Amino acid sequence: MANKETVKEEENTVTIDGNELKESELTEQQKYFVSQIQEARAERMQLQRQMDRNTAVINSFEAALVETTKEIAEEVLSEEK
Repeated sequence: MANKETVKEEENTVTIDGNELKESELTEQQKYFVSQIQEARAERMQLQRQMDRNTAVINSFEAALVETTKEIAEEVLSEEK
């Protein structure tokens, strides 16, 4: 006798004020609100990653600028001696 595996698809759920609701229990308006929340959260995450990357780039260029000004200052000081 062959083993047959069954695949059970789990329904998506939403947690609202600590209560877990099945997606099928939501109204169309509530489903719309959920989709808007999910999209906004995904966009916020993407924007946060972009801000983190931009902050790293700014820090890198600032450090490079500081380093070059130190090098120039050292050159000027050594020429004055």
